Amino acid sequence: MKTLAIFGGEKTVPDGYIKTWPPLTQADRDAVLSVFDSNVLHGIAAPQCKAFQEEFAEFLGVKHCLVVNSGTSALHMAITSLGIGPGDEVILPAFTYWSSAAIVLHQNAIPVFVDIDKDTFSLNPDLLEAAITPRTKAILPVHIHGMPADLERIIPIAKKHGIPVVGDCCQAHGASINGKYVGSMETTAGFSCNRSKNLSGGEGGMFVTNSEDAYQFASWMRDFREVPINAESTPHTLAALGWNYRPHEFVTALIRSQFKHLPENNARRYEMAHYMTDKLANIPGLKGPFEPADRKPVYFSYIVDFRPQELGLDIPAPKFKAAMIKILRAEGIGFGQWQGRPVPSMEIFQHHDAYGKGCPWNCAHYKGFANYNPSQYPVTQEFIANHSYLSSLYPPNNLDLVDLYVQGFQKVVSQPEKILEVANSL
Repeated sequence: MKTLAIFGGEKTVPDGYIKTWPPLTQADRDAVLSVFDSNVLHGIAAPQCKAFQEEFAEFLGVKHCLVVNSGTSALHMAITSLGIGPGDEVILPAFTYWSSAAIVLHQNAIPVFVDIDKDTFSLNPDLLEAAITPRTKAILPVHIHGMPADLERIIPIAKKHGIPVVGDCCQAHGASINGKYVGSMETTAGFSCNRSKNLSGGEGGMFVTNSEDAYQFASWMRDFREVPINAESTPHTLAALGWNYRPHEFVTALIRSQFKHLPENNARRYEMAHYMTDKLANIPGLKGPFEPADRKPVYFSYIVDFRPQELGLDIPAPKFKAAMIKILRAEGIGFGQWQGRPVPSMEIFQHHDAYGKGCPWNCAHYKGFANYNPSQYPVTQEFIANHSYLSSLYPPNNLDLVDLYVQGFQKVVSQPEKILEVANSL
């Protein structure tokens, strides 16, 4: 039996073996340098911006795409272009990245959270109708970790109540439901091109829609123009709040270059993820993610469920998870977790005070009451406690890395007494 690295043994994954994301080529460098040659560094009419808007819209099969400076900007445009404002409510999952809720607060509107589905960790459609009120003006499913939310059930519920659906696709470029890409099915949607995303430009994002009205409003908003308050106004007759979300050509050039390889890179993530899941099926204590038959995720993150009972360890799953992560990191196998609690557990929501003086909950236009009791989100709490994200299942890494991970997992779970020793030391 090999000595665990945490107790002085040899690491399973050697230092320097794992390659970083995104894979960059000379073509990527040439694309960025070409912006210098064009002498057009920014602007909504700039060549890189206009070309990529057409390319991404065609890829998704939507009428309109606007390139912006971040995914958060794209999501903000996605709800603002639908008229979300003071006193309105937007429904979203309790498990998501913070910006999904922040964009709602930016409009002086109220986030209303629902718990997640236990298998796909996205918004649970069974809980949706109970959260809808006369103040609900949008439903915001999040395709978290690259797993599509259940839009086949969410969209019909939204249509029944006359509520638009806004897609948070920031982690889901190319993810699909029954062959339809996320972002093409919703009323409006936003994508991120932050460095870590499946389509990376270091930063940047895309707003997409099939709605002419939403597209026009978002266009004014992106360009920091005077935005009309009602449909009868032109951009220059009323001075409402616009935002400067214009993109940069250097960033967009890199996104365009990386976009050429999105299908290939997604396919390699998918292959690595499925290979890992098949291997974990025979390794006690660890379980890979579930994939519904009608959905094809893009595995922005690879989710691992920690199960101490399978190793005969009578310790809580969170303690087992913490011990395993510490042991596996010593073996060179990285895990991460960017959220340690449900978003509605954040102080902002617990104290009903987003930006001073109780706003937006004490806004004169808000006639409801938002209850953020953490007990309403048991599945989210359990998911956060029992799961973590396995690092580096992306190109230019390959199945050789997955095989090393498997060796490391087998090495560790074969020594449950050592896991218990580390757990008791925490």
